[in-house]
Amino acid sequence: MKTVTLTYPLNGIGETVAVQRQVMAIGQFDGLHLGHVSVIRRALELGQSLGLPVAVLTFHPHPKEVMGKGDYEGYLTPLRDKEQILEALGVDYMYVGEFTPDFSKVSPADFVSNVLTPLQVDTAVVGFDFRFGYMGEGTAESIGSLSGGQISVETVAPFLLDGEKVASSGIRVALKAGDAEKAHQWLGRPYRVQGTVVGGDKRGRTIGFPTANVDPSGHYVTPAKGVYAVRFGLDGQVYGGVMNVGVKPTFTDGSIKPTFETHLFDFDRSIYGEEVWIDLVRYIRPERKFSGIDELVAQIARDAEEARGILGV
Repeated sequence: MKTVTLTYPLNGIGETVAVQRQVMAIGQFDGLHLGHVSVIRRALELGQSLGLPVAVLTFHPHPKEVMGKGDYEGYLTPLRDKEQILEALGVDYMYVGEFTPDFSKVSPADFVSNVLTPLQVDTAVVGFDFRFGYMGEGTAESIGSLSGGQISVETVAPFLLDGEKVASSGIRVALKAGDAEKAHQWLGRPYRVQGTVVGGDKRGRTIGFPTANVDPSGHYVTPAKGVYAVRFGLDGQVYGGVMNVGVKPTFTDGSIKPTFETHLFDFDRSIYGEEVWIDLVRYIRPERKFSGIDELVAQIARDAEEARGILGV
């Protein structure tokens, strides 16, 4: 898959990538949850039937981040994660439209004539609630008319699970409530945080529970503070573990930013500087302050035993 960053207007796009007729799924696609994947899979089906490459057009930074509106608190899938998932799905091109305050003012007509037409979009595939252009004035139906009938449009129905519409907002709510299992169900995979193992205060080693302190590689949605059973990926291997997301109130005043600290089962080697991933499996309990080290150690032991049972390790 080739990733191309687009800056509006698309001057000289033909010099950046060999543009050809293509099927294009368009959307923010934060999370790439089951609803988003249903849109992209439809684009892939059309691409195969028409003999055309398939592209995804997404936008970065998130419009809510740029405009300071809504409940934006990070990404479910930062750009690197999104790229990995789209490549695994079989997408040929990922176009990343640079979202700026000026771009937010582009009219639907200009978006079609100055973005979709230069990219030679044959068919646009969008979700049922797709809107585009200034103030969201453009609709799926208007793409065809604004392109003079040159671009066909397919709209994909909402994806429902147990009667609920799968949506990024619902996944964010689930994560903030510690409902890792619902997030997994709606995403179609566990919620994953990727990052690099960095040095911490090394307190865990002194109490018999060494931890890997992971610095996230992107601005992720931070799940509810507390303890989780997790799977931990390193060098192509997967390990079970118990992770605390929070500020370690037993040792701090709670003023620091939340950390991701994982105690790995049956593991004993230095991995500082290694790139890893963490999949949330199940929430065990909220973070809390303990009266002392002995009480903390006893609780960690119970947490680890419960996590082992959840993970079957």
